[in-house]
Amino acid sequence: MEDTLPPCPECSSEFTYEMGALMVCPECAHEWSTEDSAAEEDGVVKDAVGNVLTDGDTVTVIKTLKVKGSPTGIKSGTKVRNIRLVKGIGDHDIDCKVDGIGPMQLKSSVVKKV
Repeated sequence: MEDTLPPCPECSSEFTYEMGALMVCPECAHEWSTEDSAAEEDGVVKDAVGNVLTDGDTVTVIKTLKVKGSPTGIKSGTKVRNIRLVKGIGDHDIDCKVDGIGPMQLKSSVVKKV
């Protein structure tokens, strides 16, 4: 059974195990969902509710975000048009231009497709 489990995406350990719906690495304590890793391998980016995102989509921010250098940040409900999917820094996978803020990268987990 160990042969069928994927290695840890963080430390590449082969000693991963299942705990409910999650995969767990005993060496680095990283936890991840097998659905997330399958979507990443396919290059599919999904929004917070599971809709597949593509370049040029319009999305809505679902929670208020703090932005360095901005007194107000990005409020929940802000529409962002013409997004571009990228392999960004950390979990940031959307490159966009937010009205009133400027160009920035967002995480797909904080947006919903319109």
